[in-house]
Amino acid sequence: MASGGVQSAKFGKICVFCGSNPGHRKVFSDAALELGQEMVKRKINLVYGGGSVGLMGLISQTVHDGGCHVLGVIPKALMPIEISGESVGEVKVVADMHERKAVMAQQADAFIALPGGYGTMEELLEMITWSQLGIHDKPVSLLNVDGYYNTLLALFDNGVSEGFIKPACRDIVVSAPNAEELLSKMEEYTASHKEVAPRTSWETSRLGYPEGSS
Repeated sequence: MASGGVQSAKFGKICVFCGSNPGHRKVFSDAALELGQEMVKRKINLVYGGGSVGLMGLISQTVHDGGCHVLGVIPKALMPIEISGESVGEVKVVADMHERKAVMAQQADAFIALPGGYGTMEELLEMITWSQLGIHDKPVSLLNVDGYYNTLLALFDNGVSEGFIKPACRDIVVSAPNAEELLSKMEEYTASHKEVAPRTSWETSRLGYPEGSS
């Protein structure tokens, strides 16, 4: 473990969704490095999509170099595409995207989305939906780097205004412009929405909850 860090009382492992591309601007790479450094400082281990390229490669290398554990979860079909050179940490190869998300969700205590494309947004939205449904009660957050997710957050607000998203469910999504503020907000997060169905109604053992937990 990295020395001199402050142990996060709430999160042992955080799943980070992010792009297999670095983006066109340096601000995105800087944000991935900053998040990795903040996780090391708080002694939080990383669960991520297993790639060694783009923002995935940056954050995984940073957390690994800082002495924290890194678990990459990658479908077999994506290994030639998303792994370039030697991967870092532990790599778990799974059959498909569904298993990838289930394993990542099971392993993590919370979720953060860095800037990314369709895949990152799909993973993020599924974790938001699972929270709304009552499948998990883990914090789901956006690192809104230089306003990257402003339009997505505005879409959520519009969903509330138009009656498709309950106001309490809008509060599922935690966001902040920098890693330190985001992690602090996540540690303070308490779900305020009423889940669609209680967790005991779902098969949640795959998500790290014991059978029959509520």
